[in-house]
Parts: sequence; structure tokens; C-alpha cells
Amino acid sequence: MESNDRLKAHVQNPYLQAASNDAQEASKTLHLLLSSLLLSIPVFFIRMVCPHIPLISSFLVMHFGPFCIGDLLKWILVSMIQFVVGKRFYIAAYRALRHGSTNMDVLVVIGTTASYVYSVCALLYGAFTGFHPPIYFETSAMIITFVLFGKYLEVLAKGKTSDAIKKLVELAPATALLLLKDKEGKYSGEKEIDASLVQPGDTLKVLPGSKVPADGVVIWGTSHVNESMVTGESVPISKEVSSPVIGGTMNLHGVLHIQATKVGSGTVLSQIISLVETAQMSKAPIQKFADYVASIFVPIVITLSLLTFLAWFLCGWLGAYPNSWSAESSNCFVFSLMFSISVVVIACPCALGLATPTAVMVATGVGANHGVLVKGGDALERAQNVKYVIFDKTGTLTQGKATVTTAKIFSGMDLGDFLTLVASAEASSEHPLAKAILDYAFHFHFFGKLPSAKDSIKKRKEEILSQWLLEVTDFSALPGKGIQCWINGKKILVGNRALITENGVNIPDEAEHFLVDMELSAKTGILVAYDGGFIGLIGITDPLKREAAVVVQGLKKMGVHPVMVTGDNWRTAQAVAKEVGIDDVRAEIMPAGKADVIRSLQKDGSVVAMVGDGINDSPALAAADVGMAIGAGTDIAIEAADYVLLRNNLEDVITAIDLSRKTFSRIRWNYFFAMAYNVVTIPVAAGVLFPFTGLQMPPWLAGACMAFSSVSVVCSSLLLRRYRKPRLTTVLQITVE
Repeated sequence: MESNDRLKAHVQNPYLQAASNDAQEASKTLHLLLSSLLLSIPVFFIRMVCPHIPLISSFLVMHFGPFCIGDLLKWILVSMIQFVVGKRFYIAAYRALRHGSTNMDVLVVIGTTASYVYSVCALLYGAFTGFHPPIYFETSAMIITFVLFGKYLEVLAKGKTSDAIKKLVELAPATALLLLKDKEGKYSGEKEIDASLVQPGDTLKVLPGSKVPADGVVIWGTSHVNESMVTGESVPISKEVSSPVIGGTMNLHGVLHIQATKVGSGTVLSQIISLVETAQMSKAPIQKFADYVASIFVPIVITLSLLTFLAWFLCGWLGAYPNSWSAESSNCFVFSLMFSISVVVIACPCALGLATPTAVMVATGVGANHGVLVKGGDALERAQNVKYVIFDKTGTLTQGKATVTTAKIFSGMDLGDFLTLVASAEASSEHPLAKAILDYAFHFHFFGKLPSAKDSIKKRKEEILSQWLLEVTDFSALPGKGIQCWINGKKILVGNRALITENGVNIPDEAEHFLVDMELSAKTGILVAYDGGFIGLIGITDPLKREAAVVVQGLKKMGVHPVMVTGDNWRTAQAVAKEVGIDDVRAEIMPAGKADVIRSLQKDGSVVAMVGDGINDSPALAAADVGMAIGAGTDIAIEAADYVLLRNNLEDVITAIDLSRKTFSRIRWNYFFAMAYNVVTIPVAAGVLFPFTGLQMPPWLAGACMAFSSVSVVCSSLLLRRYRKPRLTTVLQITVE
């Protein structure tokens, strides 16, 4: 409540709630670990240290009924560890067994219960017969303490791996400045509100140095905005009226008024967060291997420990080894039992379950920080073996900003009339080339005849276009060919060779030569026929991206074959491919045919990646093993893509493949760390070396080893957080003077 009796609403962010759940789990585990430690230390002292301190020693050997005080104290302390602190293991083991599966909790329960029950029996046996066998209470206490230590580190690490999400959540500002309007629609003031209460259509004020509260469109003001935190694009981007802005990005030095378009879960930031979350929860196929191993591991381990026990016990019973070996543990039964408990505890494959998920979680978070969003563990796993990378030409290898370079007429028509005719026909088309022709014609007719203020040009342009362009009827777009429509009752065709020849229009030789020359210099020729006759052609070029050639070379160095697919004609396609350094070109392919090209490359089992802009490339992105949508900017919900590259930069293709390779080499190391301890130490725990070296692994030490294997796996995964994306100079081994 505020002082003037107004209610103030606070909306809890669901992601911060998840983070607090992690923190709760960590503090709960820490509480258990500390309790276990506080109770274990006295047990350890009573066993190891106290017998050497005369005063305490004489107190501990005093009898309380049939029991020694020292033994009783140990029994009470260990019972608390076993059944109060260790209750969670019993519950988890019971649940697993009830569902007919087994897990690490089952092994912990078997190992600790065996040593606890044995110690209690030995204690009672000693009390009633006067013959005191040694008691191993500290074994179960130490095992539980070490396992909890491993668990605590694991929970901490999981919190660390979701740091990426936490960072993204913190990008969203907590409050927004809402501009209030009076009845006439004029701005009458501003009010600070909780950012979660912003509605689409609200007008918000963004001050310099503050964050944009929601996705929207600028309706007043100019500024530069730093979008690196969301898209990874390092250069600040200039914003003016009608520019889109992304929530969570930083406004640099001008005041902006924006109209909110997307709020809450619709914003780019929320979509990125939910993408990263789903990716972190999804299982990589390699994980299934770990799950399978874990499921057959437990029965194998229990069998092994029984065999260990029987082998030692029978050998002792038959007198196959000297009695002096088992003398210090009183008899061969106890001697054999200790070996078998060690085997159960050491063989626990808990680290196996951590090997993949921790690495995938760290990798997806790191990727998001670099503007590379991975949609899950399986996509991450497939990308490491990519053999072919298919690039769409327009907008992927090229900048996607087509400009008209030449317009040539092969009839008696005036250039201005020709351009007006073509522009009128193309005005209804959505194609980028159509926009280029329209801009060129507009520029040709009205350059220097308009006032220069930006806003008025935009308004005037729309007015002029509606008056200047000719009336079009029966417009139809023919994908992969061009357009046709009727102007002044005559048919006009604007498009490629196929369209013109199909309609029986003859292309003069002079025009044909001119067209071939243009195509050889990487320009696209647009042919125009009007009223059944060929009237002229327009040459359009789309400049290559600066980094295209270097990235192609980098991919070749990484052992990946680049392929270019385009709907453009062969000559233009080959000219572009030569410039970029791609040898494998597929040209004159209709949008739907791109998916067929991918399938043909997949026939021999190769992994194919497709890089496209996600608009007309969806079928191809879906058909590829790894679809990468590039330059997604704000449209993150590209369904078909496995990777979303936020920046319009081809270097991220290399980053995506490299991140996947680094992650999986890390996962292989993790499996090594998870298995190596078990494989090496099971024979030691089973006492294989004992006859030769007298080396025996007490069960508590086995517990410590097991905890250590989990810790090393988690630390190994966290090393991925230091991932730096590859510099092209290092990929190409270029030395910069």
C-alpha cells in the first residue's frame, strides 16, 4: 500500500521464480550437507582421535548397561545421519524401485544400509556374547556426507548453467514511462508503471541511457540503440520514425517515443528466453546412451558386489588365504563385506547422468550470448558432423539490397515512360527486385523535385505513387519467373527469360548479347514485354556481404563443403559463386526445389545444413538436418530452423558449427571423467590388488571418489563458459602484419 491509500500492483516474473527455486534447492542441499558433516565429525573423532587422548578414552570405554558409551554415541549419531539426513535417498530409491527402474539412490541406500545394519548387528552381538567384532558405523556416515557434497556441487552447477537465462531476464527493464493522453489525444503527462503492465498500443517514452521497455515502433524522435545484448550486433543501430525497436535494448543518446506492439511473452526477449529454456531441457540423443548405461549399470553392480563378497568369503572359509589378512576385521565375513560395500558405492554412475545435460545447458547459454540460438540438444549434436552447408544466394550471401544498375530500351519508347510502365506493373509485387525497380523509377522521375525533410518525403512518396502509377488489372505473380498483368488493356510481362519465351515473345539478338554480358558480370537481367513485343531490359545487382568470401574459405578449412542454391540464372549464379569461392552451384531452382537439392545431398547419409533468411526458405530449412535462419533480428519464432542466428552475419554459421564441435568434444571428456573413475577403481574396491600390495579401499574413501567424479564432470562442463567464438583469422591461419 502507498501512503495515499492507493494499491500498487507488483507482477512477479516467472523466470525469476524459477531462479529462486534453484536457490531454494541449493540451500536445502547445503543444509543437509552441513547437518551430515556436523554429525559425522564427532563419529570420526570417536573412532580415530579419542582413543589417543587418555581422559576421553577412559570415559568412552565405560559401560552403560551392556554397551560401551563410545559405541552408543556413534550409534545415535549415525542413526540420525542414516535416517534423518539420508531420508531423501530412501524416498528416491523407493520411488525408483516402485516404477521398476533403478538409479544411483538405490546404490547409495544398499551400500549405507548394509554397513549400518552390519554395525548394529555386530554391536548387539558384542553386547550379548562378550566377543566384540569391529564396528563400521563411520562408513555409512562418510558415504552419505560425500554423496551429499557431490549433490550440492551439482545443484550449484545447474544454477550456474542457467546464468545465461538469468542474464537475459535481467535485460528487461522493471519499469516503463507511459505517456498519458487527454481527451483530444494530446500528451498531458507521463507516469512510471511496472513494465509487465504495458499493453500493446501504449505510447512509451524512452530516455537516453535507459532500456526500451517493450518491442515496438518509433513514432517520434531519433536516436541510436545498442542491440548487442539481444542480437549480438555490436554496432549501435540508428532509429527514426517507424523503425522497429526491441525490448531490453539500450537507448543511447536521443529521446524516443515508441508505440508498444508486443508485450509479455510475445516480445523478442521472452521468445529468446523460452527458446534457451526449452533447449536446456531437451535431451541430446547421446544422452539416451547414458540413460541406457545407467539402467543396466545398477543390476550389474549389485551382481559384482555379491560376487566380490562370495569370492572373498568362500576363499576365507576354505582357507585359501592366510587368516592374518582378515584378522584386523575379526573374521572373513566382515572382511568380505567391506569389499562388497566398497564396490557398490564406487560403481555408482551418478556422474554419467550429468555428462550431457550440464554441457548442453552451458552451450545453449553461451550460444545465446553470442547471438546464436540453438533449439535443443539434438540440433547441437547434429551440427558437429555437418558435411555440406547450403547457402541461399539472395539475402544470405548477398546483402539483400538489390539496386538497378542499367535500364536499356530496345523499342522506340521513351525511358521515362518505360520506367513508369514497369514500376506500375511491379508496384503490387512483394519481391525485393520489384522494390528496387520501383525505387529506381521514382528516383528517376522525382529526384530533386521534392522537399528534403524525411517525414514529408515519406508522406509525399505515397501520395505521388498513388497518382503517378498507371492502373493495373489482373495482376499475378509467377514464382521463380516474374509477374504478368494488364495495363491500358494490353498485357505486360516482367521477369526472366523463361517467362518471356513461354509467352512466345522473341528476344532480339542485340538484347540477348547485352543480357549475357550483364549476367557474366553477376547482374540479374529483368526482361520486359508489352503487348506481345519485347521492349527493354533492366539490370539489377545485389552486392555480396563483406564477410561472404572469407566465411566460405573458413568453412572449407573446417572440412565443410559450401553449396550455393539460387533461383537466378546460371551465368549470374556462377559469376557470384566465383566471387565468393563456391565451386558447387545449383541455379534456376524454384523455391520448392531447394528441399529436393538437400534430399539429394542427404542420400549418402551426409549431414546437410541450410542457411537461409527464413522467409521463403522454410521448406528447405525444415528439410535440412540443421536449418540455420540468418539475420532473424526480431522474428525468432522461425519454426523450421534449428539454429536462429540473430545477426545478419555469415560468421555466425562458423560459430554455430564450432560451438557444436567444442560442446561435443567436452561431452566426450565428461563421459571419460564419469566412467574412468568407476572402471579404474572397481577392481581396487573389489580387492584385486589386496593379495599383492595389501591395498584396500575403505567404503568411505569409495564415497569420496564417487563424489569427486561428479565434481570433475560439472567443472569440465563449466569450462565451456569460457568459449570464445573463432576469429576468422585463426580459422584461416592468416597472419595480420
